[in-house]
Amino acid sequence: MLTSIVRGWQNNYTAILIKQILFLKSFNYYNWLNEFPKLNLYLMNPDLFLPENKRLIMEPIQSLGRTIFGDPKNAGNIMSIDDAHQLLEEWVPNEKLRLHMKQVAAVMKAWAIHKEHADEQIALKWELAGLLHDADWEKHPDAHCRIIIEELESSNIDPEIIQCIASHGPRYFGVEPVSNMDKMIYAIDELSGFIHAAALIRPMKYDGMDFKSINKKLKTASFAAQVNRDDITDALSRIDTTLEELVQFIIAHQKDVYID
Repeated sequence: MLTSIVRGWQNNYTAILIKQILFLKSFNYYNWLNEFPKLNLYLMNPDLFLPENKRLIMEPIQSLGRTIFGDPKNAGNIMSIDDAHQLLEEWVPNEKLRLHMKQVAAVMKAWAIHKEHADEQIALKWELAGLLHDADWEKHPDAHCRIIIEELESSNIDPEIIQCIASHGPRYFGVEPVSNMDKMIYAIDELSGFIHAAALIRPMKYDGMDFKSINKKLKTASFAAQVNRDDITDALSRIDTTLEELVQFIIAHQKDVYID
């Protein structure tokens, strides 16, 4: 069905989107949905590909409408990593999306320990933010971030974790990253998915992958075109880290995280 729609829209931007989805969906589908959150709701309705309806497909995730999250009196209330994984299993049936969150969590934890010299409790906060940042995406794409934030607030979780999750996409959610943890999840999230997409098309996956190959793909607009390079540039402008350093760090710390 998608192929027939594409044939009818050869010179249409919608056709380009769908053709890229057909190519990328096996390993980067969740990133497409992050970029175009209405898309999965409409793929099976051809009427929505009429020119007057294209704006529905391109509609961005709505702003969260606030910039402060959690209650300061809950500082130090941190769920266990086992409970977080249990929540992930219940909320996210898609194992590839769970893998993305586990990879971001691993990189966030490693950054906290090696770059921020965080203690065990602080490192756990970073890990939990990475693990849960997309927890509501699969089941609630139109309310992405809002649902997981409400869940964590109702569970009286440390506000720094909630604030970090709310900060992972300022262009979408309207929440500016403030703390180092906020800024790093923004920087790591998009690059992590991009690097994993690049690994999946390599014969040796992560083995031998280096900054040069990733940087080349970042400059190739047709590769993982849904990944917004401007977001990556913006995220890097907020941290005292080069693109090369961050790419190498992500490769080193997410390469051993696999689907269970």
